Amino acid sequence: MDRQKEKTETNGTQSAAADPAATLLESMMLIRAYEEKLPEIGIKMVCTSVGQEASAAGVVHALSAEDLILTNHRSAGHLIARGADPGKMLAEVMGKSTGYCKGKSGTLHISIKELGIVLTSTIVGGELSLAPGVALSQQQLGRPGIVVCFFGDGAATEGVFHESLNLAAKWNLPILYICENNQWQAYVHRRETMLTDHISTWAAKYGIESLTVDGNDVHAVHAAARVAVDKVRTARKPFFLETYTFRMHGHMEADDQSYVDRQELAAWAAKDPIQRQKERLLREGLLSAEVIAQMETRVRSTIESAVAFAGSSPYPELAELTTEIYA
Repeated sequence: MDRQKEKTETNGTQSAAADPAATLLESMMLIRAYEEKLPEIGIKMVCTSVGQEASAAGVVHALSAEDLILTNHRSAGHLIARGADPGKMLAEVMGKSTGYCKGKSGTLHISIKELGIVLTSTIVGGELSLAPGVALSQQQLGRPGIVVCFFGDGAATEGVFHESLNLAAKWNLPILYICENNQWQAYVHRRETMLTDHISTWAAKYGIESLTVDGNDVHAVHAAARVAVDKVRTARKPFFLETYTFRMHGHMEADDQSYVDRQELAAWAAKDPIQRQKERLLREGLLSAEVIAQMETRVRSTIESAVAFAGSSPYPELAELTTEIYA
């Protein structure tokens, strides 16, 4: 059976009925190729999710087209998994007129209405503050879509985290909270700011069902996300999913990670989500080495085309300075 063809494309989402193993692998490969290309072409003031690709691909491919996403500064993986065009994303990073927001959002504030990307927030916990409002609007308008809110362990130390969960629980709002616990809060390790290893345990205090999953196992993340999405969509109340993972690059690409323990970094490198998925598919006979090589070629071609597109795109005209501005 050709598992690559056994899928339904809906704004970059995956049919829950299909076996997404190959799709998930290629999605992760594209995310990493995009993010690793940025510093290669001189863009270093960006926050990447290298090492966390399983969380983005596993969750986003469990969603439906009507679902809405709010995310944070480390968001390229979520957007690409959703089906965002790497060329238009890169153009946005470069401030070009062909970017998703005509070059006005830069690296950190992209909104893509056609893909259900409400916003990416540079404010730590900013997406948490807005998720209840977006979910309430979905609820009042009678729309079937749920709201998916991605945030990190650093945001879980903010007061808005507790306010958001409390309100969502009290009002029975259809929010899937995704805590990408990547161990690092900018330059501070999680152990320095909290006593718990698993943030999902906090959700129970608000009466919210929760689950922690191996965030470097895309198969496990996807399976857990499908269950969580179904619960939120059916019960119309929040669910908390924690993907336990690790940020393999610095807070931003200009960060040399001199503060990171080398042994811990090596231990997590051995759990690389892309390599794990490749090995699993080869071991189970679901993909051949030749097919994986074809994926890698396809991904490289996509990224090179993205660089060419963004590089040749024009900057916005001065007249664009005051367009699409709301008072």
